[in-house]
Amino acid sequence: MLVKTKAIVLSALKYQEKSLIVKCFTQSDGLKSYFVPSAFSGKKSNQKIAYFQPLTILEIEANHKNKGTLEYFKEIRLASPYHSINTDVFKSTIVIFLSEMLHHSIREEEKNDTLFSFLETALLWLDTHEEMANFHLILLLEITKFLGFYPDLSEKELSFFELSEGIFTPYHGISCLSEHETFLFKKLIGLKFDSDQKIFAGTERQILLKILLDYYSAHLDGFKKPKSLEVLKEVFS
Repeated sequence: MLVKTKAIVLSALKYQEKSLIVKCFTQSDGLKSYFVPSAFSGKKSNQKIAYFQPLTILEIEANHKNKGTLEYFKEIRLASPYHSINTDVFKSTIVIFLSEMLHHSIREEEKNDTLFSFLETALLWLDTHEEMANFHLILLLEITKFLGFYPDLSEKELSFFELSEGIFTPYHGISCLSEHETFLFKKLIGLKFDSDQKIFAGTERQILLKILLDYYSAHLDGFKKPKSLEVLKEVFS
């Protein structure tokens, strides 16, 4: 079936010498993987590779056979060319990290228009704003709404957050955050992308990042921590 849709690139894996296997989160069909032959050959190969940078937003026309095999692009172009993400070291590091997180987290092979719209809006926000030190933390927490394990806030006034159940509790159990960690987590829950970026110190961001990774690990079977994690820590230390 010929499909025209927007797609966000989650990963691009080199296959043999000249080809790519590209995993996308599409607006029309959720997760899809595409085979791109001759991506590294020909005069326009650099242009081809540019399409498949992490979290690039594409407009594609593709043949979807929906048989669990690799699909093929028929036409492809940039839906919303980035102005700063690919040239700003902080933003590009965030995007590489988040693409790995989403690659390991999103498993829906069906349409999820609200998740797609959220990601598209968030990425365009990142591209057009300079103050973005908390962006990755806020996005990872917001994504849990779509993945089904956003924290239960009904008893948010309690002192400890329990990771495996996603609830606040008065007791410090074995899989609970400390009181200080819970305090930081509560502050994060209240943030928007355009909130004051100086609300956290660098060390506090590191604590929150570890909390979020542990939270994802507790709720997603087989979740892998991104290889780019150490680079992200280094850039934001």
